[in-house]
Amino acid sequence: MSGVTDSLISLIKRSPTSWHFVQCAKEELFQYGFIPLEERRPWNLEKGKSYFVQRNGSLAFFTLPSNPSRFKILGAHTDSPALKLKPHPLISHQGYHQLLTELYGGPILSSWMNRDLGIAGKITLEKDGGAIQEELVFLKNFPCIIPQLAIHLDREVNDKGLILDKQNHLRPLLALGEEPLTLESLIQQETTFHQILAADLFLVPLEEPRVIGMHQEMLASYRLDNIASSHAILGSAKDMQHSQDLSLCFLWDHEEIGSQTTEGAGSSFANDILSRIQQAYAWSEDQFLSLKANSIALSLDVAHGLHPNHGQKSDPDHPVLLGKGIVIKHSSLKRYMTDQKALSSLLLSCQKLNVSYQHYTARSDMPGGSTIGPIFGAQMGISTVDIGIPLLSMHSTREVIALKDHAFMCQLLQHWIHT
Repeated sequence: MSGVTDSLISLIKRSPTSWHFVQCAKEELFQYGFIPLEERRPWNLEKGKSYFVQRNGSLAFFTLPSNPSRFKILGAHTDSPALKLKPHPLISHQGYHQLLTELYGGPILSSWMNRDLGIAGKITLEKDGGAIQEELVFLKNFPCIIPQLAIHLDREVNDKGLILDKQNHLRPLLALGEEPLTLESLIQQETTFHQILAADLFLVPLEEPRVIGMHQEMLASYRLDNIASSHAILGSAKDMQHSQDLSLCFLWDHEEIGSQTTEGAGSSFANDILSRIQQAYAWSEDQFLSLKANSIALSLDVAHGLHPNHGQKSDPDHPVLLGKGIVIKHSSLKRYMTDQKALSSLLLSCQKLNVSYQHYTARSDMPGGSTIGPIFGAQMGISTVDIGIPLLSMHSTREVIALKDHAFMCQLLQHWIHT
């Protein structure tokens, strides 16, 4: 495996949730010399230095050159569709201890059946002595499972498909026995505390990422949507430090549930950071707006690859194939934010590097999904292009990409960010 592949797999293994990803990213940025900031404290930004700041499950990092004439912005999201535990997550009946879940985003529910599942997320604890502390947890030593009904009791499942009641059929089996179980008893497997004050916990498939294919050309894993994009952006951090442009990267949480939260792409996070950067350079409002108008942004998210068994679901004149390069997304409905200014800049970089690219558009009778691109582009007024790499089984617990495409994306971003 290449170094890029090893790095991506390692990041996925350590990032079962957006909070875990942000923690991993901060550790890497710190090694590159980026300086941590806190939103709740005043900033003393200096030209020639690099910084990062976290807002819950979102992360931004940037560099400050001496005399920038524009911003270059990269954006992606850190979350994935999942099953989230409810506030009172445990229920016991007839000797079965189960977890209560709700949907986070739009997961393919059938892919969550019959899998070993762990629990991961963020908790706020009162420690012994009264201190309040946030901790990340990843409980994988006592897997749970959502068992599917036997075919003898659901004889039409192979003809009519799996029908799941979201309220009652997505309750993992955690344990057997009559003794009561509590959330505290689960968390105590990993840390000590006086009481749990708050918890945001998700189920996580425990099957590890794996390189697959006869030529070891693909990667199968949970959360490729959208850790693959976030990993590629993180890989450009060192190159940002050599750019004459003011380079910013935003890795947002909550894209899968609409982005309209305090830390989503629809929040004030980007504008707040840009405002503080404006103050550091002592730009007038007119100077700042002129600089923004000269800026370019890339929005990264995975793209629908042509499915070998369902080719009719893709536009026949714009097939997007795994292993054939990065994807440029187009939509007349502005589900993607690709405009000519940003697209031209991107294509020149692709051609200079000999990076293969493809154009994606949904079928005219079958509109696709959306990304952070239109949200960010509308809010910031910055020329934006939506790109990604092809993926199969999007929103399932086991997605598939071609490693060649991801290598192309990493190469492209490292070049684009400082040219």
